[in-house]
Amino acid sequence: MAKMTRLEAQPRNEFGKGASRRLRRAGRIPAVVYGNEQEPRHISVDILEFHSLLRYEGVNAVFELVVEGEEHLVMVKAVDQNVLTLDVDHADLMNVKRGEKVEVEIPVVYTGEPAPGALVAQDADVIAVLADVLDIPEQIELDVEGLEIGTQITAGEIQMPSNCELVSEEDTLVINIVEPEEEELPEPGEEGEGDAVGEAGADEEESEESEDAEGESEE
Repeated sequence: MAKMTRLEAQPRNEFGKGASRRLRRAGRIPAVVYGNEQEPRHISVDILEFHSLLRYEGVNAVFELVVEGEEHLVMVKAVDQNVLTLDVDHADLMNVKRGEKVEVEIPVVYTGEPAPGALVAQDADVIAVLADVLDIPEQIELDVEGLEIGTQITAGEIQMPSNCELVSEEDTLVINIVEPEEEELPEPGEEGEGDAVGEAGADEEESEESEDAEGESEE
């Protein structure tokens, strides 16, 4: 396998929103490491290095975390992102061991085009699987080329990658090939009829008012 990414971390002794903001201003992300019967450990990592890890290795990245000279095998369990900047504000990391299996959510993407006149409706963007911690697939691809309207793909019908077991319910709907929705068009004569009648009525009223005015002026 490819060389594993290593990130240097620093212990955290200050907590709270103020301390977290100071860390982020200094270019670091507050994080906590937990799991495998170890006490939770509060750390911080370089923001650019962590963003690079997520970009190239995905949301289930497994890497070596070095804290005060000690190496820990960890995986990304959850991240909190800033809704405006999309920067990571905080990360949860989980201690793992080589050879163990972990439950993760894998993104599902589809390739190809369905039959003419059909659309792909994706009901599930991820499915949960049990995977070897050092062999977690980045995504699962489904081929929808030529599929007809009415075709459905459930989680149980997906060919699992090697070393993976399905955790999601087998009947979870993932892909649904549907007919495009047609725009509701007004029936002939339906649109504008009321306006035309209204305009005609308004014209008649204006004409009557004009005639009354003329009669008054003549008097």
